[in-house]
Amino acid sequence: MRCQHFEQLPVWLARIELAVQIYTLTGAPAFRRQHSLRDQIERAAVSVSNNIAEGFERGTNQELLTFLYIARGSSGEVRSMLCLLERLAGLSGLESEILNLKSRAEGISKQLGAWICSVQNSGLKGERYVTDQTRKADEASRQRKEFLEKLNQIRNGRT
Repeated sequence: MRCQHFEQLPVWLARIELAVQIYTLTGAPAFRRQHSLRDQIERAAVSVSNNIAEGFERGTNQELLTFLYIARGSSGEVRSMLCLLERLAGLSGLESEILNLKSRAEGISKQLGAWICSVQNSGLKGERYVTDQTRKADEASRQRKEFLEKLNQIRNGRT
């Protein structure tokens, strides 16, 4: 499925949900005295989805890659802070939530890494460079491929 809006991206949706869960975690009474730590993890959590959105909206694959790398870095920052939270004595009782968030953040980092590889290997320049001429060429290429596949099926007796 080709997404037309960043709100449709599975990794963006997962990241927004993780940010909501981070805010829920930092809303716990144990965080009352952890002002700077709470603010930093919340900012990092929101930064990931914001950078995904900004890169997607820029319209070029080079800019998308730049912002995906920034998003991945912020995702690593969130995981690092969750590792710190695991070790802080004042946050006992939140271990299972923190472990779950760490696992989800790691999965999102992997998704971002896979998307980065896909964009790097696509050979495309991005939506900003799509013209009527390139659309027509892509459509002709798609139709040719479909025709050749159908022809191959006919040759092999599978219609």
